[in-house]
Amino acid sequence: MEILGISYVEWFGYLASLFVLMSFLMRNITTLRYVNTLGCMFFVVYGILLNSWPIIITNAAIILVNLYYLFISKKNTAPKEA
Repeated sequence: MEILGISYVEWFGYLASLFVLMSFLMRNITTLRYVNTLGCMFFVVYGILLNSWPIIITNAAIILVNLYYLFISKKNTAPKEA
């Protein structure tokens, strides 16, 4: 299936690239990580559609790093009560 002469697989790649690019324009690190995670999710789908393990593994790892810093790291740095 094609839209504007571009296959749906390529559209996933363009969409993923757009979100990753947009993430680097963010000033807030939390927003950057959310947008980057979304872009990486699109890249994982793109990698699956292409059957490309390097794309899948790299972006899945980046998703895990982003999730760590968004959720797990915050729990460990919460102020402790005396």
